[in-house]
Amino acid sequence: MKRDEKAALQLQAVSILRRLKATRTYDELAEETGLSAGDLNRYVNGHVLPGVERARRIVGDVGPAALAGEIEARIDRDDDGYVDNTAVVFDQSLLDLVAGVAVESQDLTAPDAVLTAATDGITFASAMARQFDVPAVYAKKSRETAVPEFVEARQRVTPGIEITYSLPADALEPGDDVIVVDDFVRSGNTQQLLLELAKKAGVTITVVFTLIAVGDDGVESVRNRVDAPVVTFTSLPE
Repeated sequence: MKRDEKAALQLQAVSILRRLKATRTYDELAEETGLSAGDLNRYVNGHVLPGVERARRIVGDVGPAALAGEIEARIDRDDDGYVDNTAVVFDQSLLDLVAGVAVESQDLTAPDAVLTAATDGITFASAMARQFDVPAVYAKKSRETAVPEFVEARQRVTPGIEITYSLPADALEPGDDVIVVDDFVRSGNTQQLLLELAKKAGVTITVVFTLIAVGDDGVESVRNRVDAPVVTFTSLPE
């Protein structure tokens, strides 16, 4: 591991501990992490950074459950079951931390690009792309006049209603390895359109990563359409 990668991992571990400490005592944090209250105090207050192996354990083992819990606490649902994840997708610092934890806990390898759909998926896709220093490209429901050529995917969701997503034809290169990322999956319709765009662009999908899943149907529909792992960071009941 390079020096800058080690430092990034150690700082991610400290950020996770600081988020946890905001709602816990040091004794509670010690019980949750298995670290001593004294060490946690030094990490949280910036007196010392955790060693690389300890940082890896914090990010890879403690981080997923801790951040998933924070995401779930920020989600609002109305009486009809509609989900508001605004407090999650608007918090770029949280998404940057989630992306780092996802890379470490899922052992994700660097792609050539990260693909998502506008608009709510953009902030999380940007966070994932920064982890690998690769482009974040996104499909839109509109087409810019100055772009000469597009790849398109369409899906009829109900009689008379069709969703169309467009991606500039040169946004991805044939043969690229691509991570498909989205902020939310319920029906799986948007993710299936992204998979279709990837297929038409001639790229290889290495993983489909969704920040929030409501129920199992959407995730299963995506799994049935792709020969790559489908990972969800936070799962909510239908």
